[in-house]
Amino acid sequence: MSDALNYLIKARPEAMTSYFTFMKKAGDHLDTRTRDLISVITKVAVQTEGGFRQYLTRALRNGATPNEVLDALFMAFPVLGLAKIVWATEILLEMDIPEFRPENLDAKPGWHDLASVAEIPDGEPVRLEADGRGVFVYRTGEVLRVYDSRCPHQVTDIPHLAVDGLRLTCPKHEWVFDLDSGDCVAKGSRPLRCFEHKVENGQLLAHW
Repeated sequence: MSDALNYLIKARPEAMTSYFTFMKKAGDHLDTRTRDLISVITKVAVQTEGGFRQYLTRALRNGATPNEVLDALFMAFPVLGLAKIVWATEILLEMDIPEFRPENLDAKPGWHDLASVAEIPDGEPVRLEADGRGVFVYRTGEVLRVYDSRCPHQVTDIPHLAVDGLRLTCPKHEWVFDLDSGDCVAKGSRPLRCFEHKVENGQLLAHW
């Protein structure tokens, strides 16, 4: 939440509480994904970049596909117009979300080869790249954890330089994650996305 919203909540708690209650109740009869897509459209309509990034991330987290996001924007064309859809697309391109790349829009989930397990250090997190996606891998003995390098807040791609011991800090809004558990331990409230993985013939594979 922005500093301005926090201020208004403190300055006019009754009015702001009523507003947020109304917004929550207004979508009672809509499924979560539909509510999220409508929220994305409203942020594009008023061209609020932070809100667009936030609600886009929420929509993807709650099951909306990139194709559904694009369809929602085009369905709202009579209200948004081409200029605002292009504005949102420029932000999408800047965010460089792997699922939105043209070659991935209709891709089926599958297994991706990350590295030889023998090459992954024990007790030291590493950042790997596979098929256009970054991941953080943490190994303790035979136990492996594979996390998306994208922050769950606004899908910022977190670089390897953000690792300090077992703590990973997103450079954009300073959400801090524990790479042993994936939990967010400071600033935010959502954990890192953890990918299903397996070892075959000594190779670590992850599924997305």
